[in-house]
Amino acid sequence: MKRYLYALRYLVSIHLLGLLFFAAFRWILFLQGYDYLAGENLSFLTRAEAFVRGLWLDNVVTCYIMILPLTVVSICALMGYYGRGLFRAVNIFFSLFYVLAFAISASDIPYFAYFFKHINASIFNWFGYTGTTLGLMFGEFSYIVAFVLFLALSVLFVYLAHLLRKRTSRDLQRIAAEKFHWRNEVLTLLASIVLIGGCLFGIRGRVGYNPIKVSAAYYCNNTFLNQLGVSPSFNLLRSWLEASKSENREIDLMDDREAIARRVENPGEPTRQNVVLVFMESMSAELMGHFGNPWHLTPFLDTLATKSLCFNRFFSAGTHTNHAIHSTLYSYPALMKRNSMKGAVIPFFAGLPTILQDNGYTTLFFMTHESQYDNMNGYLRTNGFDRIFAQEDYPREKVVNSFGVQDDFLYQYALPVLTQTAREGKPFFAALLSVSNHPPYVVPADFKARNKTDELRIVEFADHALQEFIEQARQEEWFDNTIFVFVGDHGKIVGTPRSDMPLSFNHVPLLIYAPSSIEPRQIDDLGGQTDIAPTLLGLLHIDYTNNGFGVDLLREKRPAVVFTSDDAVGCVNDSLFYIYKPKDNQEWLLSHERAVEQSGGVTDESARQSLRDYSFSILQTAQYLMSNSLTGKYIGYQPR
Repeated sequence: MKRYLYALRYLVSIHLLGLLFFAAFRWILFLQGYDYLAGENLSFLTRAEAFVRGLWLDNVVTCYIMILPLTVVSICALMGYYGRGLFRAVNIFFSLFYVLAFAISASDIPYFAYFFKHINASIFNWFGYTGTTLGLMFGEFSYIVAFVLFLALSVLFVYLAHLLRKRTSRDLQRIAAEKFHWRNEVLTLLASIVLIGGCLFGIRGRVGYNPIKVSAAYYCNNTFLNQLGVSPSFNLLRSWLEASKSENREIDLMDDREAIARRVENPGEPTRQNVVLVFMESMSAELMGHFGNPWHLTPFLDTLATKSLCFNRFFSAGTHTNHAIHSTLYSYPALMKRNSMKGAVIPFFAGLPTILQDNGYTTLFFMTHESQYDNMNGYLRTNGFDRIFAQEDYPREKVVNSFGVQDDFLYQYALPVLTQTAREGKPFFAALLSVSNHPPYVVPADFKARNKTDELRIVEFADHALQEFIEQARQEEWFDNTIFVFVGDHGKIVGTPRSDMPLSFNHVPLLIYAPSSIEPRQIDDLGGQTDIAPTLLGLLHIDYTNNGFGVDLLREKRPAVVFTSDDAVGCVNDSLFYIYKPKDNQEWLLSHERAVEQSGGVTDESARQSLRDYSFSILQTAQYLMSNSLTGKYIGYQPR
């Protein structure tokens, strides 16, 4: 029995060591996000509870890791075997799985800093881009710090586990093999059953009908503290398990609704104007002085906002670039973590590129990175683009990181192509996808910025590159016959998040600029990326069949705007912000003021139900149309 107790001492020590290391990662995350607690009158006990709840969820992960070694050691104990080979194998098992869990925790630190949410099953979408992902990891300082932290703590854990194993082996060797005695065997059996049962209970995490979920970490009104208690490994495991369930592979919010395409007739003769649409990477409206930012990051965009149709309450469809492309060009909402551009079978979408193509436009898409990223080349060529320009077309020496060339080179490269296209006698539609304001940040050495951190200086550089682009385009013969559109593909966290869906991640600028034909105006009506195509087609006086979910914001008003993140649905109207997490069946209703969410819930069941129904019906209908191949011009349509 004594040898069995030594074996248990080893297992329990490893278990506690794992919890201690997970707590260390949580402490680092707490220090990184400490500014989120500024101005909050929170007691020490309130803050400490996040760590207690985190320990609860971490214990689920450590029990998952423990269950197999505990079972094997218990069986061997009943057989009287305590050989060195057993504990050497168990130690290797612990080392491998804890190092994997530490890799998840370390990766979660920069991931959380950028997305304000924990690592989840959506990261598996990145595995198809190994080179780009590695370039991101080793090109951005915060990722390097996380990697070094992972290496240091992993090596320390493996070393301490090795010492525990050696101590256990020495103690076991000092004790002679015990003779069979039924009392010892019964006690060993009973203890093993209790411990294995306790481990299984630890995996379940709680009594009650349902096992523990991420919502167990939520306990107060401070969003950061609620998020702090979430275990990254648990969150990744649960999101992967949920995503793998057949019922969750597609959203299931309400019964499917039949969608009817609308014929839109825009009065007047088509203007035949060119269109240049710039997707501005991670350009949250909250980064602009026009929306109150005091750091003087975007002087050009701030000036442009006074000379354009400036939509002040405009929202991105999702939190990833693929969402922006899909929604802006084809007027379909983002379906949470789903990447609608990927897949072996590329669906047909009727949208802005196909409509303009049918109206005699030459359509072009310029990106900074490889054309295969996010399956863009196949998706865009299938759905209305004549020509694609990507990293493969640019000089190798201009590639600065895993995301290709910088914004200024992209714009300089596009200008002569647009000029040549205009001289061919047809109007053109060009979409330009910027990337500089995405980590790893590369700020040119000769660029003079006001701010000191790369995260702010890169915003200044992105703004400056746009200014140079417009100034140079102004010299071209096609400029006066062109509508320029500037839209953030999505935002980023600016200031202190006050909800699980920080609105700075979806509140983005939309500027429509054409000094020779469009009178500047500030527009405070709600709008989203799905509305860009109908609004532009209205300005161009082009009739079309609307197969998407957008409206012409200059002719219609939206009652609300729907958007999503990887794991949540958001919907805003003039003053309220509704959030729903399907995985945990959690929902919140908050107030917001000019797209800044306010702390504290709102009790208005009628408004909650209205926003819920509005958002669910749009997303469910979009999924129905996409799942049944009803997004193209007509069944059997083949693009040219």
